[in-house]
This record gives sequence, C-alpha cells and structure tokens, in this order.
Amino acid sequence: MAYSDFTLSKFKKSFSIHIDEETDLCADIEPLQPSEKLINSLEETAELALAINTEKARSEMIITPILLEVRRRANYPISLFLGTDFNVDVEKGLNGCCDFIISRAKEQLTINVPVVVIIEAKNENIKGGLGQCAATMLAA
Repeated sequence: MAYSDFTLSKFKKSFSIHIDEETDLCADIEPLQPSEKLINSLEETAELALAINTEKARSEMIITPILLEVRRRANYPISLFLGTDFNVDVEKGLNGCCDFIISRAKEQLTINVPVVVIIEAKNENIKGGLGQCAATMLAA
C-alpha cells in the first residue's frame, strides 16, 4: 500500500481521523502579491503547459516557478524535492513518491522535518486525490 492507494474514506477509517470541513485555517492569512519574475514566467509558460496537458508540463512550467518563488521569499533556507520517495511507515501505507516536498532545512541531500507536501490532482480530479493528500499530510 502507498499514499496513492488511499481514498479519503479508507484514510479516515485506517487512522480514525475526523475531517473538519468547517474551520478555515487560512482565514487570517494575508495573500502575497507575486513578483514580476513569477508573473512573467507564468505568462510565458502557463498557457503552453495547459495546452500540452501533461503532469510533467504542469509541474515544470507552472508549479516549479511557484516553488522557486516561495524559496526566494524565504531567503533560501528551504529545500525542494520533486518526485521524491517519502517513506515514513510502510506498514501503515505511509510511503511512496511525493510530487513536491518543501523542507524547512537548507540541506538538499535528505528530507528533514518540518515538511510541507504538495500533491497534484490526478486526472484533474481534486476529490479523487484527497485520500493520497491526507495520508501524505499525516506522514509529514
């Protein structure tokens, strides 16, 4: 079993977790304006990435520039991992490849806590990926 094998129902049952859909954890967070560099990059690549319509194109042309912007804004003391194995507890199914991981450590050789994981929606189906996302968040 791996992160991608979880449905949201299977995740909730396996880990006895209740999902709170009412609380907005981001309500008090002020949005940041993107830099000119990010705006220019996305203006150049987003339309092409959507036309190519593959996970790889979206990853390289849309998501990676945003992650690099996050890294710049953090003054570089974070590390980025793309398409990396994140095996925390194989017996519980908390293992597999993660699309994107941000670690609050400069070290780029290994993943160090704390981490943020980003899961790309599969086949443009956000609900279908919630189980994988929840399992990966629990592992993080």
